[in-house]
Amino acid sequence: MTTKPAPFDDLDRKIVAALIENGRASFAEIGTAIGLSATAVKRRVDRMRENNVITGFTATVRPAALGWLTEAYVEVYCDSAAPPRRLAEVVRNHPEIAAAMTVTGGADALLHVRATDVEHFEEVLERIRAEPFIRKTISYMVLSHLLPDSPEAGARQSSAPGDRGEGDSEGERDGKARVDGEPFEW
Repeated sequence: MTTKPAPFDDLDRKIVAALIENGRASFAEIGTAIGLSATAVKRRVDRMRENNVITGFTATVRPAALGWLTEAYVEVYCDSAAPPRRLAEVVRNHPEIAAAMTVTGGADALLHVRATDVEHFEEVLERIRAEPFIRKTISYMVLSHLLPDSPEAGARQSSAPGDRGEGDSEGERDGKARVDGEPFEW
């Protein structure tokens, strides 16, 4: 007999929104904000983790602070039908690839690449092109981030009291949670 997961309700949505806004918020702080006890919030978070609604917690780091000053998106075109698992093996061997996905359209995959400078990016691109099944690549260098408070730009995801440097370099946050740089709405 299989057990059906508990439904995802409005309180769960509020908990997820609170965690997206400030992943360091305590269960007590979240509970106070949404009208639940800390224990009830913890139970719900544990359930959402078990059901893969919440898949983890992370720190957002400004790439430039780590020396990654150059950023590009690379369309990858493969000979024949390279299976996604083969592409995944290749991209795992390049620490400069921040994200990779198969896509619709002419390209087979899209890579998000970070490098220390243009020369480093060119070297990464040559390593990718050296794969026998890669037919061609088309690169798009990032000039600026139009959403400077997005995770891709390395923005802080929290302006919670007690954190150093409230707000971000673009001014105070708008108070809206974001997922993949987009406003998080239900």
